Amino acid sequence: MPSESRQSAAWFRKLTPMFIGASSADNGLSVWREVAVALATGTFMALIGALGTQEAPLQVRLAFWIGLMSAGTVIGHGVTVLAGRLELFEQRPWLWAVLTAILITPPLSVIVWFAVGAAFDRQQTAMSIFNHFPAVLIVSLGMTALTVLSQKRPIVTHAAAPNATPPAFLDRLPDKLRGGEIFAVEAEDHYLRLHTSRGQDLILMRLADAVGELEGLEGAQVHRSWWVAKTAIAQAARGNGRATITLKNGAVAPVSRTYARALREAGWI
Repeated sequence: MPSESRQSAAWFRKLTPMFIGASSADNGLSVWREVAVALATGTFMALIGALGTQEAPLQVRLAFWIGLMSAGTVIGHGVTVLAGRLELFEQRPWLWAVLTAILITPPLSVIVWFAVGAAFDRQQTAMSIFNHFPAVLIVSLGMTALTVLSQKRPIVTHAAAPNATPPAFLDRLPDKLRGGEIFAVEAEDHYLRLHTSRGQDLILMRLADAVGELEGLEGAQVHRSWWVAKTAIAQAARGNGRATITLKNGAVAPVSRTYARALREAGWI
């Protein structure tokens, strides 16, 4: 499995336009899809008359907001490409997201300053550029946060070193499953369904807590409701744009799009 820093660096090289929060790398979005997202976002902002633009005619608002969304996309691409080449903050995505928003703010504020004057015929001085900084920064922070959330990494557990203490989770297995190989852990409401070589059973526990106690077994969270052991994978397949993992016992675990790319990089699917 690639080291965490290598996975993170690759993640940053593939990040998408921060300002609109779209993800072409993770979801396979094309350039035309990114353009469509910018158009949709700009249209929505225009229709609601965001940030005091409601008094302008609709066609003016459309030109204004779609233009800004497109500009933000271009600037966001430049910043994230630079981040990938320099491998900056690869293990601190939230720190990089904040820095990205800060870097986007000055050039985008200049564009907003120019666009406000052109679209709304307002008299502005050079110093009034700074008046746009707060609003632009807030919007940029919001959109970079959405991007980071959409690129969430799977939680990975690692095989234990020789002579290490067995994973704490093994003590939670019902008697009939003791001594069996753990294939997967599936969340069902407030319970966990345990998939093992000795069958299945339910225990009362949260998946997040279980994953922490599974450290010592090589596995990963493949979906918000599933943790899967790597040695339990019999087959991985894709269909209708979705990936699935078939386990040794025949159970099929869905692979979330949120985690799919990271799992492909690690050679899981």
